[in-house]
Amino acid sequence: KNNRKSNCILFNNISIVDCRETFVSRFTMSCASILSRRVLIQKPVVASLRNTTTRAFAAQSSAASSQQQKKQWNGVNGGFASMAAATLGVCSAATMALCDATKEDHKKNITHGSYIQATSPEKILEEEVSDITQDERRLEEAAIRAKKHAGGLKLFSGNGNLTLSMDIARALGINLGKATVARFADGEVNIQIHENVRGKDVYVIQPTCPPVNDNILELLLMVSTLNRASARRITVVIPYYGYARQDRKMQARVPISAADVARLLEAMGIDRVIAVDLHCGQIQGFFGPRVPVDNLDGGIVGIDHFGAMDLHNPVIVSPDAGGVYRAKKFKEGLAHKYSMVDTGLAMIIKQRARAGAVDKMDLVGDVKDCDCIIVDDMIDTAGTICKAAAVLKEKGARRVFAFASHGLLSGPGNERIAQSKMEECVILDTIPSSPQREANEKLVVLSVAPLLAQTIFNIHAKKSISALFK
Repeated sequence: KNNRKSNCILFNNISIVDCRETFVSRFTMSCASILSRRVLIQKPVVASLRNTTTRAFAAQSSAASSQQQKKQWNGVNGGFASMAAATLGVCSAATMALCDATKEDHKKNITHGSYIQATSPEKILEEEVSDITQDERRLEEAAIRAKKHAGGLKLFSGNGNLTLSMDIARALGINLGKATVARFADGEVNIQIHENVRGKDVYVIQPTCPPVNDNILELLLMVSTLNRASARRITVVIPYYGYARQDRKMQARVPISAADVARLLEAMGIDRVIAVDLHCGQIQGFFGPRVPVDNLDGGIVGIDHFGAMDLHNPVIVSPDAGGVYRAKKFKEGLAHKYSMVDTGLAMIIKQRARAGAVDKMDLVGDVKDCDCIIVDDMIDTAGTICKAAAVLKEKGARRVFAFASHGLLSGPGNERIAQSKMEECVILDTIPSSPQREANEKLVVLSVAPLLAQTIFNIHAKKSISALFK
């Protein structure tokens, strides 16, 4: 114990000189060197440890004097040091051997696929095999990303189109907000919000379709209620904008109802408007600069439907001069997305005797032996579109289809389509369906919910909306 000189021991017939401080330092550095070289060159651990230990001890031994090498380890101190060195060497070798065995077992498990690997939820979603379409998968991923935000997204709906609202909520992966939108005994609208909306971004889905006045009043009162409940931002989603056709004065002493509805909504304190295929683009200007309006192109849904069909010499037809730009965008969408570069464009000039009644129609363009698609923003009584289909058939059209974002089908509209010369009439579900529509074999209803859900997500996540239509 009191011996401060170097002491010599024999360990596996190896001469070891132990200067306590120097030996510990050298041996520790040697073990670290073993581990690093073992990983890099995959050298057997036991042999490497033995060789490196020998070199470490030999280096220290060569530094000692010849007289110190002749002295023997004396007393308990020598026995204890010998036992500690032996134990340290054996344990180190055993530990390295155990690491080798563990690594080999790990390799075998990886080879046979019997190991468990930590995987992120995003990777599980990518590798999951399901029957959902690519668009639905994209919306699911978007909904997962939306949930990572602050949780300030609230979705409410009036009675205008509850089915569409539920489809949008399902696409976003959230629940509709709890609210009462009912009537008192005298017919007045009863609104009550049953959730906390303080500081939240609220989206109210309410088309102002028939009954127009009831739906508009519900929307106004819901916006007022949410503002009084301290909602941070209110965005109204209006798939169908009522009173849109009264957008200018065509004669004396008539209102510009589209502008008046816009001023009512703005006075209630809305922050943003999302609409689908406004009858006229200038309606966006009826709202002030503090209320941006996103006018979504519903034609993008119809493009996917007709792009999957086998069309012969397709021609896009506008039923009036005001819809030529809409028909041209539809044509460009087919050419860009489905390589229908030879798609033609035609126009019908109509002369109205009065509102809702067409007196005469003239065709501009060639439709002989072509599949024609009549593109319009809405179908009300279906008088114009059915008569346009008859004119196209008279001019030699092979087949006639129709597409409109809003299918009002007021009065005899549904029967006219069923008895028309059209092969198919495609509309969006911006307006609630009815049993009579579902019984019409020529009527096809496409869902606009994925488009609206993606738009709501992009606005909430502060992303671009125009990228959806490129």
